[in-house]
Amino acid sequence: MASYDIDTLHEHILQILLSVDKVCREHDLTYYCWAGTMLGAVRHQGFIPWDDDMDICMPRPDYDRLMTHAHEWLPAPLEALSIETDASYPGGFGKIVDGSTTLIEREHSDYVGGIYIDVFPIDGMTKNKLGQKIAVARYKAMDKLLYFLHRDPYKHGHGPSSWPVLLIQKLFSHEWARKQLRAAYLAYDYETSAYVLDYDDGVNGVIPKTMLGKPQPVTFEGHTVMGVEHADDYLRNKYGDYMVVPPHDNQRQHNFFYLDYNLPFRQYEDKRSFVNRDNVSQ
Repeated sequence: MASYDIDTLHEHILQILLSVDKVCREHDLTYYCWAGTMLGAVRHQGFIPWDDDMDICMPRPDYDRLMTHAHEWLPAPLEALSIETDASYPGGFGKIVDGSTTLIEREHSDYVGGIYIDVFPIDGMTKNKLGQKIAVARYKAMDKLLYFLHRDPYKHGHGPSSWPVLLIQKLFSHEWARKQLRAAYLAYDYETSAYVLDYDDGVNGVIPKTMLGKPQPVTFEGHTVMGVEHADDYLRNKYGDYMVVPPHDNQRQHNFFYLDYNLPFRQYEDKRSFVNRDNVSQ
């Protein structure tokens, strides 16, 4: 289990969500609590007790509007980090981060940010089964490529295991991978598609757009935020019998590599030997 005080982390994350909720209401943006956060809202009326992150999703048009205007709309010290806002960002989905904090998720990734909530874009998807498999494979390949571009090539030692990562970092640029990933996301138009994709679940995450429906108020830690309209259908599709609390050994946490509630992440001095300072969010 994590070594940090999860209640303190929850309070920081909750404040980010409430700020994002306010911005979305003010600017008529659609969002939904998503994944474990939606599950927490239904099963626990708040955080899953051991969960140490938060997920929301937004239809692609709303997601792009938020990323475009985040620097105007989000209150300090919050900021949006994504491939759309940061040329060195290492992932496909965005984060709203608290710039007054520092959080490093993984020891062997050069990404340094703040305490965050994840913001997943929801994109259109074809109803054709073969097309779904191709789209998911394309996305996963580009997402993995971005991961390797930011990973310590010597995570598993200096032998042959490092060679594929070193070769990837030599042959591919972050800019190229970022463009290819966004192209994969936008292969099917959200507005005209009857289906959408939950990227975490691959082809099993292809769901009817109607399942999301119109955002509905849900209670989360005593606050009203927005959730999926057909929550039971969504949660059963994603988790099965979602009201059953998993056994202790299956209660997943990130156990973040580094967490500081008081140090702005842009002031963090990263001394890890593999880090290329040109690739770190600044």
